[in-house]
Amino acid sequence: MTLRLFDTATRDVRDFVPRTPGEVGIYLCGATVQAAPHVGHMRSAVAFDVLVRWLRRTGSRVTLIRNVTDIDDKILAKSAAAGEPWWAWAATYERAFTAAYDALGVLPPTYEPRATGHVPDMVELVQRLVERGHAYVTAPGDVWFDVRSWPEYGALTNQRLEDLNPVPDDVPSGADEAAAKRDPRDFALWKAPKADEPATASWDTPFGRGRPGWHLECSAMARRYLGDTFDIHGGGLDLRFPHHENELAQSRAAGDAFAQHWLHSAWVTQGGAKMSKSLGNGLLVSEVLATTRPVVVRYALVAVQYRSMLEWTPATVSEAEATWERLAGFVQRATERVGDVGDVGDVELPAAFTAAMDDDLNVPAALAVVHEHLRAGNAALADRTAAADAVARHHLVALRAMLDVLGLDPADPRWGESGDSRYAAALDAVVGAEIAARAEARAARDFATADAIRDRLGAAGIVVEDSADGARWSLA
Repeated sequence: MTLRLFDTATRDVRDFVPRTPGEVGIYLCGATVQAAPHVGHMRSAVAFDVLVRWLRRTGSRVTLIRNVTDIDDKILAKSAAAGEPWWAWAATYERAFTAAYDALGVLPPTYEPRATGHVPDMVELVQRLVERGHAYVTAPGDVWFDVRSWPEYGALTNQRLEDLNPVPDDVPSGADEAAAKRDPRDFALWKAPKADEPATASWDTPFGRGRPGWHLECSAMARRYLGDTFDIHGGGLDLRFPHHENELAQSRAAGDAFAQHWLHSAWVTQGGAKMSKSLGNGLLVSEVLATTRPVVVRYALVAVQYRSMLEWTPATVSEAEATWERLAGFVQRATERVGDVGDVGDVELPAAFTAAMDDDLNVPAALAVVHEHLRAGNAALADRTAAADAVARHHLVALRAMLDVLGLDPADPRWGESGDSRYAAALDAVVGAEIAARAEARAARDFATADAIRDRLGAAGIVVEDSADGARWSLA
């Protein structure tokens, strides 16, 4: 089955055919590093991480470019209010995003360009647009894209120009917006600096000193690293308009074919509203990870198909936690029974799982296959015959291989206990000694002592489970 993906531009699910067989170029809109990341920011990162993993798992060489917008109005305003240099402010939150990506197991991009490092590419793009008659200069440093010069404007989001309302766009020079533009819907390519902005936040150009408009950055960086045409442009659903619509217009108007396929991941919501700082409903990743294991957060983000809204509630987390415990528990028990099965990265995947992933990354359907193997594997573990060992091993390998595609293999060391391994070894030895003492007390029918040991371990957050193979322990 061919991988089929929903294309925002054509508004249907269609076959994904790379421009070069076996090679896939993806540009993903990354973070605007004005503040710390919240769970909503991670939805897009995790969704496209699953896409990259699936493409690589099925034999493609993927080049992923994920940008960092490290200069914009909000970064300048927030850093000024805090009395910090704008570039230091941006660097602080870029590191926060990187830490969040790493914690949730998001693979690093092939390259992660910053906007401030690509001003020459942006200037060259603006010059091409001016020369072609699609952009114009008003005051020195202010350059606008002329939306009426491009008849296809609105094609990505299927909107007619006459139906569009003007999108507020800052006019850095302080000029009246209506007078500065030929059309109120024209958008900024280059912005002259405001009087109160630091000199380091602007650059000299042929059309005046200033800094880039938000939309310009991505077009220039995508072309720099992926060429004038590439396979996939991705981002969150909220970026379709105006950001991606404007990217598409300026790139095509400049003569670039640009992206061949557009993918957008849906939002994380709370109470039905998009998670955002402006609404005051953002759950910072750092706050969530203080109470929830990273792998559980990743599972919650992965488990819903990327185009479906994800409502984030306490139940979302608790359900993900319970499911992860079942999966990880099976892998641990099965491994103890049949031994380490090694790397599962090249294992043949169940056909139903592959079909689900090829169907627009239908992760819920893929997880249904995972759970079929989980149930069958648990049944095999309950069977104490030697023949059941081979069955248990089969389901262990299949389950781990499928979860590996989703970045959720329980045997991956990243999802183990963090920190110095000596602490884990010491804890295992101490708890093991306690469990051995409890077994001796039970054998001697000293149940009071056995219960006291179990209660003592429970108070320390350690759960003891008795089975036919003896007592097992886990963290509560």
